[in-house]
Amino acid sequence: MKRTFLGLVLSLGLVGAIHLDASAQSKGIHGRVKTKDGAPIESATVTIVSLGRSTSTSGDGSFHFSNLPDGTYTIRIKSIGNGAEERTIEVKNGKATAINVSLNISESQLEQVEVVGYNSHNSKTVNVGKAGIIDRDLPQSVQIINEQVIADQQVNRLSDALKNANGVAMGANRGGVNENFYARGYSLGGNNIFKNGARTNNGGSIEASTLESVEILKGSSALLYGGVSGGAVVNLVTKKPKFYYGGEASMRVGSYDFYKPTVDVYGPISNKVAFRVIGTYEKAGSFRDQVTSKRTYVNPSVLYKISDKTDLNFTFDYLKSDFTPDFGMGTVDGKLNNEVGRNTFMNVPFAFNRTNTSNGQINLNHKFNDSWNLNAIASYQTYDRDYYGSDRIQANKNGIAPRSLTRSKSNEFTANQQLNLTGTVKTGSIKHKILVGADADQSHSNAYAYKIDASKNVGGVYDSIYVFNPSQTAQHLASGNGLRTDMPQADLLTKTTTDIFRYGAFFQDLIEVTEQFKVLAGVRYTYQRTPNSEKYTYATNQSEEIINLDGQKNPIGAKVDKAWSPKFGLIYQPIRSSSVYVTYANNFTSNSGYDVNYQPLAPSIIDQYEAGVKNDFFNGRLSANVAWYRINNNRFAQQLLVLPDGTSNSDANMKEFSGKTASSGLEVDVTGTLLPGLNVIAGYSYNYMRYTETNPISSYTTIVDGKEKVTEISGNEENVRLVGTTAHTANGTVFYTIQNGAVKGLKLGFSAFYTGRRNAGWNNTKINVRDGLNRLISVSPFTTIDFSAGYAYKNWSILGKLSNITNAFNYYIHENYSVNPIPPRSFMATLAYKFEKR
Repeated sequence: MKRTFLGLVLSLGLVGAIHLDASAQSKGIHGRVKTKDGAPIESATVTIVSLGRSTSTSGDGSFHFSNLPDGTYTIRIKSIGNGAEERTIEVKNGKATAINVSLNISESQLEQVEVVGYNSHNSKTVNVGKAGIIDRDLPQSVQIINEQVIADQQVNRLSDALKNANGVAMGANRGGVNENFYARGYSLGGNNIFKNGARTNNGGSIEASTLESVEILKGSSALLYGGVSGGAVVNLVTKKPKFYYGGEASMRVGSYDFYKPTVDVYGPISNKVAFRVIGTYEKAGSFRDQVTSKRTYVNPSVLYKISDKTDLNFTFDYLKSDFTPDFGMGTVDGKLNNEVGRNTFMNVPFAFNRTNTSNGQINLNHKFNDSWNLNAIASYQTYDRDYYGSDRIQANKNGIAPRSLTRSKSNEFTANQQLNLTGTVKTGSIKHKILVGADADQSHSNAYAYKIDASKNVGGVYDSIYVFNPSQTAQHLASGNGLRTDMPQADLLTKTTTDIFRYGAFFQDLIEVTEQFKVLAGVRYTYQRTPNSEKYTYATNQSEEIINLDGQKNPIGAKVDKAWSPKFGLIYQPIRSSSVYVTYANNFTSNSGYDVNYQPLAPSIIDQYEAGVKNDFFNGRLSANVAWYRINNNRFAQQLLVLPDGTSNSDANMKEFSGKTASSGLEVDVTGTLLPGLNVIAGYSYNYMRYTETNPISSYTTIVDGKEKVTEISGNEENVRLVGTTAHTANGTVFYTIQNGAVKGLKLGFSAFYTGRRNAGWNNTKINVRDGLNRLISVSPFTTIDFSAGYAYKNWSILGKLSNITNAFNYYIHENYSVNPIPPRSFMATLAYKFEKR
């Protein structure tokens, strides 16, 4: 497999070396806009003066007007921060000589043009799309949270940024360990988050101080990224080095002893090499008793411009995050109970969680010519976690919750390599935007299990806690014993090693049939191999494979998944500012376990359908996009309930494709800078994720103590919203900065975030429903409102925020046991000094 992948990489390199530029054959007027250094200028406005027709340049600086009658035309070209350039050109027999315009601006000057505001991204090239295609030409919903939004809202974590992404809801911050998100009914998990195009880990909660933007590509992205769930892909774009000196020093303080100094410094080392270093330290308490955190983060990067056509970017970051694991308020008699104090801490006093995360990346970009570009990425990431504490808080009706201890440790190493070749070519009058790529991932993880000294345990648990008032625990227990404070000895028991190898290759073509009608088509092949895990036992000093066996000890061997992932979309653009699209794509989900014949379970193929409209208004100052989707999994794997001989199956790993799920919904997002200084971002989403077909109620008979016993079993209840998914979410933010007058630089802003009703607990089975039992916990909706105010004068700025000004009370819930109350009213402020030397 390695030789195959290497051969594919070499083949792509040879393909990229071929000069393919058929633009001279194009009808109409076409050309490219560049800086005086030869760098392409994206999003420059090109206008045919006499006709009033305008277009924007793409990522490679190109533009095109078709269907023009013969004649002489004046073309005006304008980019941000520059005066207009005009050219006169004659069209004969429907054709004209290509225009190549070099605006009087250098590449370094272009870097200095700051994007201020929440500008529309419909005409921007989206990095997460890989192919150098502008958003309007993608038949898929895209959302970008830009640097201005991140600064205005004083974003600290990825969850703070993703509150602005419609259809993305935080499922929970599970014990404070990591942030878990849902999109379109699917958990994003670790495979769906990327940093500068390379897979990353969200353990320890991602640091936001280095983020330039957050790109969210909704729906199926399996064509581009392989084994990802169908909800969305999130790409974190970090700040890059610059060829002029500058930076920023800031101090952020907030409620509950929050302190966060940050330093960001950048500049040239030579005329070909530039650097950037971002570092921050964070120390914080919490509205939760006994909960504290300490974080140290550093992010150095170096950009080497080898030539005008080739650059190399080295990026590294390291995050050390130590915090108190907190599983929140738990449940009382299987229900939420707001009589449990919002601040009540119920973990053991010695609980700790220590994480270390690092990412390293080499990113090579090479431009063969004006049409063809090559991007190669090699990256790695590590994640280490050391944890000891009590997890599940589930109290009985009297408020007594037993506390059991968990001691665990894990470390992960993942390497990623990818190659993306993009280019344009014409077949007659039809333009093709081609993407050819290959990628590979290798993952190695170790999970350590411990044996905890239970000599002082009573009733098999460490102790019990009275959740309504922990200090009164002793008087509410029949034993009269209070809470323990000792930390039992925990000795290493086993180490389980798991490897995953994933390889893929893909091809995509954006076919511009006419200026108004386009087709996007592509296909990917993925190969994934998961060998049997290996368990090492410390007591015996021996290793063995973990294999699933039946009574005759038949191993199923290494698990191999193979899948094709096609994508097909139609785009119609009746006018330049509007795009209507429909698309079909699928992705695959690897399934654990095996079938009745002890064969590894094949992956599930999940079909996705999407239709949408993307619109720009007021010359791009406002965008309003709408998307509808439907996701069907008609091969949902469920535990086999009854064996072929009519007896019950007690093996949870033995499964069958007997289920179906569906997720459907609507998403709306609005973004824009309506007036200078007036920025708006808003969104709304609806999602309905449910089982549509599961196993019926069945029964089987066993002999117990010489008597027949009839047991009933069934699949989950159908057509009911699944645990973890949210029906409605909405967000809205308005910021206004006064542009003139005595109070120029004064900034005011409001943000509101709505989370709709959702289910926690357990998904009901059909037997539960028949017998009048309900294991679901319905969680009420809530809205939080933030108010911000700040002032900027010369190099200094200060910005304050009052969060949750109504002091709304509600919960983030992970399934049935991690019930974290949302933060109460709190304050945060950032004082910053920005410096530049140009």
